[in-house]
Amino acid sequence: MSTLPHIKRNNAIATLYVHDEPFIALAGEIRNSSASSLEYMEKNVWPNIKTLNMNSVIVPVYWELIEPEEDQFDFSLVEGLINQARENNMHLIFLWFGLWKNSESKYVPHWMKQDTKAYFRACKATGEAINTISPLCEAAVEKDANAFYHLMNFIKSIDSEENTVIVMQVENEIGLLGTDRDYSVKGNEAFSQEIPGTVAEEFQVSGTWEEAFGYDAAEYFMAYYFASAVEKITQAGQNAYPLPCYANAWLEQYPWRAGTYPSGGPVMKMQKMWNLMAPSLFCLAPDIYVPYVPEVLDQYSQNGNPLFVPEVRKDAVSATYALYAVGGCNAICYSPFGIEELLMNPENIDKPPLEIMVALNIDPSAFEIEGSAAYLAKSYSIIENIKPLYFKYRNSSHLQSFVKRNEHDFGKLLHFDNYDILVSYSPKAPNKPTSGGMIFEVSENEFVVIGTMIKVQFFSKPGKNTHVDLLRFEEGEFVNGQWNAGRVLNGDEKMMIQLKDMPSAIKIQVYEY
Repeated sequence: MSTLPHIKRNNAIATLYVHDEPFIALAGEIRNSSASSLEYMEKNVWPNIKTLNMNSVIVPVYWELIEPEEDQFDFSLVEGLINQARENNMHLIFLWFGLWKNSESKYVPHWMKQDTKAYFRACKATGEAINTISPLCEAAVEKDANAFYHLMNFIKSIDSEENTVIVMQVENEIGLLGTDRDYSVKGNEAFSQEIPGTVAEEFQVSGTWEEAFGYDAAEYFMAYYFASAVEKITQAGQNAYPLPCYANAWLEQYPWRAGTYPSGGPVMKMQKMWNLMAPSLFCLAPDIYVPYVPEVLDQYSQNGNPLFVPEVRKDAVSATYALYAVGGCNAICYSPFGIEELLMNPENIDKPPLEIMVALNIDPSAFEIEGSAAYLAKSYSIIENIKPLYFKYRNSSHLQSFVKRNEHDFGKLLHFDNYDILVSYSPKAPNKPTSGGMIFEVSENEFVVIGTMIKVQFFSKPGKNTHVDLLRFEEGEFVNGQWNAGRVLNGDEKMMIQLKDMPSAIKIQVYEY
């Protein structure tokens, strides 16, 4: 009998284990409403992802559909999704669309939506209620925790042996939009009080929220209550079935004012508060639609936070960012959003209106899918097949990763034990991946180069009166961890070592003279 999916440290790095083996979730998140119909999933989702070399799918579970009547649960949809995933040889990461989805209370059951007295909304400073049930509403949090407990108990009853479901996301992009905090009667009352003792001790501050946190008091206040609510919900679910759980964030971004992005959500600025109040979560996860993806990957893989990417842009550059997320940031999961659309006709894709994307600071090119499917499938195939090499060398100087960060980034000089390697990046091209990848130093003079849109040059260490030349230059690929060599390119090809747009691997032996 295998243990449950769990997070543990491997070579000092937080790692997901499934069936007692280290696992990288090469995933895609489906669109928000796709999982509400098993027939729709059968017809429009599963066939469209067969060729993408995924091993996991990120799928919503909707509170309003599993508890249509108070305390009356229907898990037929959940059971159907698990069965379909098994038939398609996929693992599932479930998104719990409970009290909060994209800051609003969109998926709470009808009986809760209509009872605005018992389940009160957060308010703006004007007193106007917004479509977000307040995290200070204890009755609503209790109901969410109860529903999540029953959901996890059901998953345990049918999946504790097969482990189809490997991770749970608790809520979705929570926080308050349009206001920096909850100005409801209960919100104002709590905001004017002394900060809780646990917060005072952890942050070494005192007084009211405003006295303790100044300009950012409202966001810290909301982070405290949202994180506390998520902890209560998560604990309830894990008491039934202790799968790894995380919370995802709508990024803190321009214009940088709390409320223009969801105030109180699990952004890195609020990491300390979230870690304090929601210790049952193994990480805070970014949803990434901005142009500066590598910076976000770096940010969310620091300060003890394992990188888990449940949503990321799905244009061609995503294939490169997958390589960098794993090779450079030890990602547990990587997952473009709207994955079922990658093999559809681009003209049939529903995109957010341009004015909405501009208002939300979303890069419109994030939704361009031309070429994406083939590039992403190749990156996923490479990552899956290099796992033995990757787990052997990650977190060491023998594995170094790189990525083009902006149009003024021309390359990177990597320093290995005996040689320096200059990686030169290609100019940005429409519907192509960006430059990036990883290099393994597998012996003192042998290297595996994996990537896309790069040129590679080897140099002796400074001060040595020697030249470096290629002893052997092979194309090929990894299959189940083993290198399968193709052509030996010791002719004219060795004048320029390059990887083109399709992610690929080469093996190089060098010598000095």
